[in-house]
Amino acid sequence: MSRLTIYPEDAPMTPEFDSVDGEAIALALRRIHVRFERWNADRSLSKDADDDAVLALYAPQIERLKIENAYQSMDVVRCLPDNPQRVQMRAKFLSEHTHDDDEVRFFVEGAAMFYLHVDAKVYMTRCERNDLISVPAGTRHWFDMGPAPYFTAIRLFTTPAGWVARYTGESIADRFPGFGD
Repeated sequence: MSRLTIYPEDAPMTPEFDSVDGEAIALALRRIHVRFERWNADRSLSKDADDDAVLALYAPQIERLKIENAYQSMDVVRCLPDNPQRVQMRAKFLSEHTHDDDEVRFFVEGAAMFYLHVDAKVYMTRCERNDLISVPAGTRHWFDMGPAPYFTAIRLFTTPAGWVARYTGESIADRFPGFGD
């Protein structure tokens, strides 16, 4: 179930807000300029579905986003519990970073957690199948897929470069609970 929990950045065990209501989540995130919507990810993916198959299944949703925001490139990030690279993949996203591009994700399978660090607060956002989230360029954040990851998300970018992280060097991610730990 999608969930938003907001913490002061210096009190990772003292939530100020906690909700599983999609409208309440969208409203709270809108205040920090993050788009959150519930879409329809109604296609089943085979275990061996490649990026092209996932993109083909969701072509209408992708086209809608491309038209709305002039996205130039897209890819699929997928990690299943038996992925031999899951530990390395998880580590890549766990440190706080920013991007020069919006971070747009349409979750079509499973779940993972975005941690958004804005205005001395951490917005711990559990995203799951059917969730669309768009984190504005320059927003400090990290992402956790958990120790036994199970998710597939379509990523869209305004530049052909795709996912490029600029790590902040801050250790804040180490102070907050991990996804599924």
